[in-house]
Parts: sequence; structure tokens; C-alpha cells
Amino acid sequence: MKVKTVELKGNKGVLKIEDTDVYFVNSLRRIMLAELPKLAIDDVIIYDNTSALFDELISHRLGLIPIPTIDLPALAFRSECKCEGKGCPSCTIRYTLSKEGECVIYSGDLQPEHPSFAITETTIPIVELMKDQRVILEVEAVLGRGRDHAKWQVVLAPRYRMETKITVDKKRMNEVKAFIEELPKDLVELKGDKLELVDPSKASLFESYLEKNKVDFIMITKDPTKLLFSFETDGSMSAKTALQESINILTKKYEEFRKNLKDL
Repeated sequence: MKVKTVELKGNKGVLKIEDTDVYFVNSLRRIMLAELPKLAIDDVIIYDNTSALFDELISHRLGLIPIPTIDLPALAFRSECKCEGKGCPSCTIRYTLSKEGECVIYSGDLQPEHPSFAITETTIPIVELMKDQRVILEVEAVLGRGRDHAKWQVVLAPRYRMETKITVDKKRMNEVKAFIEELPKDLVELKGDKLELVDPSKASLFESYLEKNKVDFIMITKDPTKLLFSFETDGSMSAKTALQESINILTKKYEEFRKNLKDL
């Protein structure tokens, strides 16, 4: 298997994977969606809330705020922690919030117990306060997985597409050129007798035009051994960290599966 990093910085990752099988890349995709752990607000204690939103709505919005999940190996699931679920620094990250008067409360207003867990996505609105309104609360963030609830899902819409190859009937080039002229600009480009997509991500759009016009002089084939895998994170961890942790989880699952096979 060959892997080329097209982009892997910030919250976005794009990989070109060759000489592989679709099932393997799909396994990585599912790990990112369901198994990759992250911190999310799970317990909310509201001491005072005179805003226009009910406590439940504010709690729901708080739960969807990306909590920085740094040094994942040092964190423990509350159910597996040595404190037996009491809520120690190894399994529970606490934040407080106290705002009063005419303003908008943003995610950045959550004050962490430890500075290293300061909210990075600071401009997510929670609630707007009018004059003489206030919100005072305390929250606890704990580790969880996407399979338990969407708020613990690190990676958003991981996806892959097969490499697309376009072939044309060289004997009907006049029809090919006439058809291309009717398409939106910057969709495909004719280079000699070869037709190429300007943006590979628009392959499905090009296919829809072929199907709609019942074109039989242009054919599209896909190579399942050459895939472009792309994903984004919610900001709780970088794309690089999310990829590394997902690979570690997938490796452990394969090792466990191999061990179980030997025991049969």
C-alpha cells in the first residue's frame, strides 16, 4: 500500500492511497466516526439562568462545543479510571461560566480548571443575554466515543472516492467537443483526445450530465485500488492527531482479531 499526504494540517486531512482495498479504507473511516475518543461536556450544573433559553437548551449547546482533547493517552474514561468514577483530573475536565448583562455568551467564555484545556473554538454562540439577565454554571467534560453520542464524534464526514478515468470515442470527437461546450466552465478540459476533470471532486456532477444527456461517446471508469481519502475534525484535535490515533485503534483491533483467530 502506498500513501501520499496531499494535505494534513489544521483540521483538514487529505490522503492519496494506492494499491489497497476499499474495505481497509472504509474500516479507517468507521474508526474515525465511531471509535476515536474525545472530550465532550456531559454534566452541566446550572446555578442561575434568567436568559430566554431553558436550561435543557443551553446544556445541549454546551454539549456540542469542541473540547480540546490533548495528550489522549494521559486521559482515562470515567468508567475505567482509578478514581472509580468520582471525577479526578485524569478523567474529568471542569469549566465554569458566569456572565451577566447585555451580551452574547460564546464558547470562549468557558473558563477551564487547567489553562491547557482552554477552548480553541471560541466564537460558538451559546445564548444572548438582555439587560439584567445572567447565566452562572459549571460543566464537566469526559471522554466518550462517537458510537455513544454525536457530541463525542471527532471527525466530520470522512469520505473517499475512487480515481476516475475518462475515455472518449476518438471517432466521434466532434460530438465530444459539442457536448463539452454545453457544460459549465471549469468542469472538464479537453487535452488533445483526452478528457480530464478540472476538479476531481466534481466527478459525480459530470456523471450526472452524461446520464441526463444519454451520452455514449464518453465513458467513465473507476479504479478501486486508488482512493482519495479526506476528512475534517471539529477542532477538538488536529487532523494529524486524529489520523494517528485512529490508525493506532485500528491496528489494535486487527491484532486482537488475529489473536482470536489463533485461539479458535
